[in-house]
Amino acid sequence: MADLTGARWRKSTRSGSNGGDCIEVTDNLPGVVAVRDSKDPHGPALTFTPTAWTTFIEATRNDH
Repeated sequence: MADLTGARWRKSTRSGSNGGDCIEVTDNLPGVVAVRDSKDPHGPALTFTPTAWTTFIEATRNDH
């Protein structure tokens, strides 16, 4: 499991302003990108390598 101490979380740019379903992401830690539910900041986080995260983002932008 990745050590997320020192993570600086930010809300997704695709998240709405209505306080609903949002995700937060942190990419300031070496070798890991983490994603969590903004409604549960102390809950679990999914972690990815930077390469896997970039691949995921590119695929979603291209509707794959």
